[in-house]
Amino acid sequence: MKHLHIALWGVLPYLAVAVLVTGTAWRYRYDRFGFTTRSSQLHEHRLLRIGGPLFHYGIFFVAAGHVIGLLVPESLTERVHIHEWLYHANALIVGGTAGLATLAGLAILLHRRLRVPAVRAATSRSDRAVYPLLICVVLAGLAATATTLQPHPYDYRVGVSVWFRSLPALDPDVPAMAHAPLVYQIHALLGMALFALWPFSRLVHAFTAPLGYLARPYIVYRSRGARRVPAAQPYGAQQYGALPYDAGEYGARRHGAHPARRRPAQSTPPRR
Repeated sequence: MKHLHIALWGVLPYLAVAVLVTGTAWRYRYDRFGFTTRSSQLHEHRLLRIGGPLFHYGIFFVAAGHVIGLLVPESLTERVHIHEWLYHANALIVGGTAGLATLAGLAILLHRRLRVPAVRAATSRSDRAVYPLLICVVLAGLAATATTLQPHPYDYRVGVSVWFRSLPALDPDVPAMAHAPLVYQIHALLGMALFALWPFSRLVHAFTAPLGYLARPYIVYRSRGARRVPAAQPYGAQQYGALPYDAGEYGARRHGAHPARRRPAQSTPPRR
């Protein structure tokens, strides 16, 4: 059992990170234009309009909660006078709400992919593996969050968080994770499988988030129904009410085009 724990919590995390990094680099090198969501909005947009925001906003808050829960040590929250019950209550309410929103959005997107024939036909092999894995990860996370309702809940900040913070130091604390409840272990294993599959699925588009849009200048859009401004007339035309040459020819010259020259009319020879 000791060797199994070392393989699961001391070796497997680094293998998952290695596959994530090398797979992403390979995908960027040989399939750079594949870093997309392969959007199917043209086939169906009503369900996508509901499920897409639910899933993306929910997963964003879920990821933020994981970063805080795994990287912020318990000593820091005690130093800023955040009580233990308040921390866990916030994790239960906010994390549970975000997890339920993620699960609801994922269920709507999965129903849409199975119900709409065009969307179902565009489903790839990686999608068939990612969708069930995502559902299992979210369900395991919700089950782990629900364990905080027990009279004496497991404090993951003295177990799972300690193991996670020991990984970057290349000195994994295997016993800290080995003594965690089974639901936390299943959640961690499913998470590592998801990260290993990440570069080979449409989830890779998360690495191409358009953060540059936050700093780029504004884009001015003009309405189609805007009133067209007449072309400017040459100097003196408005004063004397006449143009020296045809307005169409002037407009063509104004835009850099060269209108066809008019041939002079041929005079008819007199009859003898």
